[in-house]
Amino acid sequence: MKSPQPVHHHEIEAIYADLERRPLPRQCEMRTGCCHFRLAGHTPMLTRGEALYAAQGVRASGRKLLKPHPDGACPLLGRDGRCTIYKNRPFGCRTHFCAEAGGMYPRKHVADLIQRLEALDERLGGSGSRPLEAAVSDALAEM
Repeated sequence: MKSPQPVHHHEIEAIYADLERRPLPRQCEMRTGCCHFRLAGHTPMLTRGEALYAAQGVRASGRKLLKPHPDGACPLLGRDGRCTIYKNRPFGCRTHFCAEAGGMYPRKHVADLIQRLEALDERLGGSGSRPLEAAVSDALAEM
């Protein structure tokens, strides 16, 4: 029997669902250009709730830990170059840093969702947003 998801996972899913309902045209087709952090010049920052949710995706993919990608890309990319946790990807990945997919969401369209993520972070004892690799690695170590 599957164990129930922690309450914070449902909160993260609700935030991500609210984002999906926003009428901002984007065309993310898992292009992965934004996943090459060194080339893109950014790394997504995750709150504690996002990191725990992403770690759940990592475990579901059969991995127990993250290994740095040799070319500085996201450690969540698989051998095929695609995201191994696409369903569990963080908010920053969902709000499209990728110019090809439509660029970053304007902050005014997502500020309320960011506030909800930050409030959840505080309730979970987080210390604010942290770089993806460190945040997810720490979450995996706690599981």
